Amino acid sequence: MSSTPLPTLPLGTTGMEITRLGFGSWVVAGAGWRFAWGATDDAESVAAIRHAVASGVNWIDTAAVYGLGHAEELVGKAVAGLPAADRPYLFTKAGLVWDPEHPQAAPRRIMKPASVRRELEDSLRRLGVEHIDLYQVHYPDTGESLEYAGGGFGAVSPNATPLEEYWQVMADLKAEGKVRAIGLSNHSAEQLAAAERIAHVDVVQPPFSAINRSAADEIAWARAHGTGVITYSPLQSGLLTGTFSAERAARLPADDWRSDHHDFTTGLAANLRLADALRPVAARHGATVAETALAWVLAWPGITGAIAGARTPGQIDGWIGGASLRLTAADLEEIATAITTTGAGTGPARP
Repeated sequence: MSSTPLPTLPLGTTGMEITRLGFGSWVVAGAGWRFAWGATDDAESVAAIRHAVASGVNWIDTAAVYGLGHAEELVGKAVAGLPAADRPYLFTKAGLVWDPEHPQAAPRRIMKPASVRRELEDSLRRLGVEHIDLYQVHYPDTGESLEYAGGGFGAVSPNATPLEEYWQVMADLKAEGKVRAIGLSNHSAEQLAAAERIAHVDVVQPPFSAINRSAADEIAWARAHGTGVITYSPLQSGLLTGTFSAERAARLPADDWRSDHHDFTTGLAANLRLADALRPVAARHGATVAETALAWVLAWPGITGAIAGARTPGQIDGWIGGASLRLTAADLEEIATAITTTGAGTGPARP
């Protein structure tokens, strides 16, 4: 557990000061839906969330679709009863809509105004709060299903809601006081610019790690527009924790979405070589590989904070120090060289 307060930064112009690391609830959402991480223990999940807060983490990121509502319910249970001064900020997302009768079907990307308002009310109920601190659009609306394993994100249907329309709804919710700030996740720099012409984009949430560096343009856009940036999957779904191996990847159960994802199959060898290359850097700082991977993300100009998940309290202790770890210029150059030589992932190796 962190013995000193975690460093914070202003989250864009929202007025919120957030810790450099936040707790991500996708991994504790449980089994029985399309993008599950396998079976989880609810009591242990709640304990992990509470341990993160007790360790100084002051924000939790979740989404309606995680566990088809279950993750939000767990977050609500974990923070219920906390004194107001100790309650973390709650960030959630809308726009991935599922069919309760077919939980294994891929959710559809829908941001129709009535659907968004219905999702918001459901999230408020599950979280047990009267307003959402940050409400985010999970993906651009295509009107079609979301597919991770297939490597694509669905075609755009004629029924898709235009960005201009759904971003106006988000702005309306903010004006009504139902949400404090609004954000866009998984949107391109061009889409961010289009949204900004309607209402300020308070926060963006792209994927970003030493393996997946593809959001560099979006992060640069946010930095230029006073927009906060919270990145997801900074540990690349466990690959950069220093505890993953080819043997573990081979044992992933079929109900774990990672089991047939390219990062854990065709790209696995290069990704594990990069994780190994972080070990000497971590050793110099007396840190874990996970903390080093998180510190690399937090060193990228424009990034406010990163989302790290955990199934157990002990896993949090393995990454919490990444919030305070400061890598040197030599460290960053060594990691950039490793990114280039291993061929892991995509995107620039340095800002």
